[in-house]
Amino acid sequence: MTNRPALPPEIARRRTFAIISHPDAGKTTLTEKFLLFGGAIQMAGQVRAKGEARRTRSDFMKMEQDRGISVSASAMSFEYREFRYNLVDTPGHSDFSEDTYRTLTAVDAAIMVIDGAKGVESQTRKLFEVCRLRDLPILTFCNKMDRESRDTFEIIDEIQENLAIDVAPASWPIGVGRDFIGAYDLIHDRLDIMDRADRNKVAETVAISGLDDPKLEEHVPADLLEKLREEVEMARELLPAFDRQSFLEGHMTPIWFGSAINSFGVKELMDGIGEYGPEPLVQKATERDVAPEEKKVTGFVFKVQANMDPKHRDRVAFVRLVSGHFQRGMKLTHVRTKKPMSVSNPVLFLAADRELAEEAWGGDIMGIPNHGQLRIGDALTEGEVLHFTGIPSFAPELLQSVRATDPMKGKHLEKALMQFAEEGAAKVFKPAIGSGFIVGVVGALQFEVLASRIELEYGIPVRFEASQFTSARWVQGDKAAVEKLVNANKQHISYDHDGDVVFLTRLQWDIDRVARDYEGVTLSATKEMMQ
Repeated sequence: MTNRPALPPEIARRRTFAIISHPDAGKTTLTEKFLLFGGAIQMAGQVRAKGEARRTRSDFMKMEQDRGISVSASAMSFEYREFRYNLVDTPGHSDFSEDTYRTLTAVDAAIMVIDGAKGVESQTRKLFEVCRLRDLPILTFCNKMDRESRDTFEIIDEIQENLAIDVAPASWPIGVGRDFIGAYDLIHDRLDIMDRADRNKVAETVAISGLDDPKLEEHVPADLLEKLREEVEMARELLPAFDRQSFLEGHMTPIWFGSAINSFGVKELMDGIGEYGPEPLVQKATERDVAPEEKKVTGFVFKVQANMDPKHRDRVAFVRLVSGHFQRGMKLTHVRTKKPMSVSNPVLFLAADRELAEEAWGGDIMGIPNHGQLRIGDALTEGEVLHFTGIPSFAPELLQSVRATDPMKGKHLEKALMQFAEEGAAKVFKPAIGSGFIVGVVGALQFEVLASRIELEYGIPVRFEASQFTSARWVQGDKAAVEKLVNANKQHISYDHDGDVVFLTRLQWDIDRVARDYEGVTLSATKEMMQ
């Protein structure tokens, strides 16, 4: 790490991160408050309010608004203090974990939101594992401290035990539930008091010199103060102090306590990302490692969102810029097709609004509207052949066949399904025998989302029906061996949207049989989406 040249100032001030959490831990509210403090929105969207006010800025698909869950990861950029934040929202629902996985390939750090009453939940654990695989630095925000929540030490213990990571408290809560009045900032030795009257107001900060300062008594009731002094003393003895190096290596997480709905603790968390969070990192490609300070522009597509603007049938490819200084109108090479691409309408996202990006730097997340040329995993460079690694496609866990209720619309359905496959919303398999399509997803809720989107965006009512197959595997191996397998097992063979051979299985026995009878062939549960 030490011998790398200093980053250009514009790249060094970028902080690109994702927020991960179990559904209902308060991720959407936290996202909103970030945008509020970053000046990207004027008024928090009253997430809990009824009717139209309920539309949170980052959730723009109709289904998300109806259900109140984020199912498409959207990106937002905003300025705060001297930093430029790129926040990538992730789907909160476990049925969309693959989308989340890919999103995490495009960020340099993650914020883990935990509900103070519930602690570490199953989905938190899953998402955390993904961060672990990539050694992502993690900042933790323990939310909803203004409601009845668990003992602070208990929450920290649970994180340490369940997630096998050191926890260093950056702040310490004072009181809990109705008695929650704020937090003591352990890193800067100061007192932060919550304003219950105005939810959009930033807390008042009182400068003090340590826990023995008599000024504390003016702000904190005696019983709470005694408890605070006792707990902080214990915390300092029992828990590790914050160590930035250990945090950057993914071994330690600093934790802040707060209440996103009351705008409390959010600013401290934002300051924490700015002060301690990583600058844009080196990204791995098959050919070599690519450093952010390199002059030439490089980037990769980690997500494709179709029909963001239903009036225009457009697709936006979300690109993580890895290096260089991009300027609007630049010609970049689309590595997979080897064709030059003039990027004339790139967009940056400010919540649900987009604006034309005149320029962007390594670390930024940029949207490129296109008509289907760009796919997940594609690399864009100034001519060099690079294939960025680590963007996987997972075998689906649920398979159903799909057909249009109006047989005349079969052709249109094929087009819609291909669009969703390229967007990464589902796997679509065309069986070698017979007509129709088999759709594979990770979680059952995705079938509902697909059916409602196909009807909304393409006007085609569809029916999903049970399929005889239970899983899918990509077939790899030398050409002759693959052909032998395909010819003898036509009823199991299908092709994905890239034309790659897929073996559909009913039982584990099918997989074992292929391993036994076909030498030179492997069945894989993942496919690297490198183009």
